[in-house]
Amino acid sequence: MAQVMRDRVDETGFRNTWPPIKTMNGANIPLRGIYEISEILTAPTRLEITLANVVNILSSFVQMRRAAMVVLDADGKPEIAANAGSNHAPQSAQSRVIPQAVVDRIVATGAPLVIHDVSKSELFQADFQKASSAATVPVTFIGVPVEGEDEILGTLSIDRVGDGASTRCEEDVRFLTMVANLVGRTIRLHRLLGTDRQRLVEEQRRPEKSLDEQGTRPARNSHIKIDGIIGESPALKQVLETVKVVAKTNSTVLLRGESGTGKEFFAQAIHKLSPRSKKAFVKLNCAALPESVLESELFGHEKGAFTGAVSQRAGRFELANGGTLLLDEIGEISPAFQAKLLRVLQEGELERVGGTRTLTVDVRLICATNKDLETAVVNGEFRADLYYRINVVPIMLPPLRERPGDIPRLAKAFLERFNLENHRELAFAPSALDLISQCYFPGNVRELENCVRRTATLARSSTVSTSDFACQNSQCLSSLLWKGADRSRGSSASDEFGHNRMPVASPLQAKPIGASEGEVVPVNGHGPNDASWRPTGMRVTDRDRLIDAMQKAGWVQAKAGRILGLTPRQVGYALRRHGIEVKKF
Repeated sequence: MAQVMRDRVDETGFRNTWPPIKTMNGANIPLRGIYEISEILTAPTRLEITLANVVNILSSFVQMRRAAMVVLDADGKPEIAANAGSNHAPQSAQSRVIPQAVVDRIVATGAPLVIHDVSKSELFQADFQKASSAATVPVTFIGVPVEGEDEILGTLSIDRVGDGASTRCEEDVRFLTMVANLVGRTIRLHRLLGTDRQRLVEEQRRPEKSLDEQGTRPARNSHIKIDGIIGESPALKQVLETVKVVAKTNSTVLLRGESGTGKEFFAQAIHKLSPRSKKAFVKLNCAALPESVLESELFGHEKGAFTGAVSQRAGRFELANGGTLLLDEIGEISPAFQAKLLRVLQEGELERVGGTRTLTVDVRLICATNKDLETAVVNGEFRADLYYRINVVPIMLPPLRERPGDIPRLAKAFLERFNLENHRELAFAPSALDLISQCYFPGNVRELENCVRRTATLARSSTVSTSDFACQNSQCLSSLLWKGADRSRGSSASDEFGHNRMPVASPLQAKPIGASEGEVVPVNGHGPNDASWRPTGMRVTDRDRLIDAMQKAGWVQAKAGRILGLTPRQVGYALRRHGIEVKKF
């Protein structure tokens, strides 16, 4: 090795300027290595070639069998990979690149990683299973992060056979860290230059774009961007294209989908893209109010119409005149109120509560529900004429499990919002995004945001890794609930947190005849042994279902009976049998 260094010095003409070369532990080796690597990094070549030259020259300054450098792109995926080494190792995946788990560990921790015997490390187990089992000599691995401007850009690593001395490892870590810092600055500089070059090209092309802007505008705007809606999945793009077409008309729209799919955001998008965008966008959750209050909220009331009506008040229909009105949870209104609403929708006329003057309104109506309205019509819970009136243009919103590619984008957006609100600078490790992309998320976007906020709140470092997620520590109450884990009532804290959680696939249905206490009641009509059954059911008791229905109905027994498919008398009997005290407001 010393002879190789002398030859290299002779070729570069620095023989008289450098002191005599010492052994590998000599003090001159790191200094000379930094000098020669800096020469390579400043050469006017492509970044891939530059990094390959750096990896190839490492063997002149450290004892190694192989060396590897991995550079990550903006999404945390390998962009450039350079490796060099001897031909004595078996030809396998292990001899070509380092395991992805090792890269993720170094990137997530942002600290050097030293493994004195890779055969005993879980990070290398998958590669050792592929490689020949004949190799018994311990192999030492040393890896350091490549950083640039407080950002992890990749990893630099070496390995060697039969030398795990801690002193030598510490020296090599220091040397590789210095090299990685120089490499990180070089990568950063190349990327900045590339960005500036692209900006100059765009500025030169801008006059050409302005000349034919009118001809190309429709094609360029074919894919719309809407505030609050993040994603590039085909399912989402299809919905956005439908929204763009529907928004140009005044037709009534029915947004259908599971809870947490963003029905309100899509309703706002329809309003903003419509000719009514300059008028008001008014929304009302029909399930949140009793029938008497709901009538006053929608139609308004006159002074003295009822106790507490101390002044005249305009309803939501009047406030939305000329604009758009969103009626969320439309499937939860009573049959009596459905008749009143139908008249307004058909005639465009209404009277305030306690009033006699007929008012004319011009409102674009958007309704939203996660309820199976067809089944409700068949069961007599929803008027067929009102169903046909609001179901003019139905739009099915895809659940999050049908757009897995959008999960990383949404997770990053929620983490950025968390950082802004809490003055933090957290970021996801690539492995963390891979983990979260595989989750089911029956609560859809709302559950994903909850998961991101909980994980970010409990994260121990600036990089959110897989170990920070509750599901990796058997603490994810949601996964226990949606997978239908068999746990008895009161056996764990998860029962206290999760027993009121509702399935999102369809509304709560009545328990089948003969079902026993605590039996799984599948919401989709299939049994747990059915191959098509998904974890959309929940393990509940009669008491739990009754309390949940009463809470959802505002403790109105008649409304709770409609939810459960029972008569008000049966609900009252069930309340007395379970000893449930009815709350009064």
